[in-house]
Amino acid sequence: MAHGSDSNDSSYTRSPSPSGSSRQGSSDSVKKVMRREKNRIAAQKSRMRQTQKADSLHLESENLEKENAALRKEVKRLTEEAKYLSSVLTTHEPLCTGLAPQTTPDLLYSPHHHPVSPHPHGTSAFHHQHSIAVSHYQH
Repeated sequence: MAHGSDSNDSSYTRSPSPSGSSRQGSSDSVKKVMRREKNRIAAQKSRMRQTQKADSLHLESENLEKENAALRKEVKRLTEEAKYLSSVLTTHEPLCTGLAPQTTPDLLYSPHHHPVSPHPHGTSAFHHQHSIAVSHYQH
């Protein structure tokens, strides 16, 4: 059975009035129904896009939180490594015969330019310096 009320069905069976207002009313009613249907579909599509966008943002948020946690863990590890290396350097500096007090800043940034001199333990200062750092990270 067709959708609609009895008054709409009777408008199709009545003979047209001399002014044509019955046809105009029926045409307006059809346009109104079509407009409502079109609006309903548009609203449905809009809600679907909104849901997809929210889902996408949720996934992105979860991924960023995981990445943030991993980066924080790496920062913590690197901070601990820097503290350890600083303590190793502080402990080693007084013992190192390869370091002579100089005023040039190049010495601070290029430890490989130490003269190869005998070290108290039978190794060169250069070799001994690197064996300390390497032994800690061989686990």
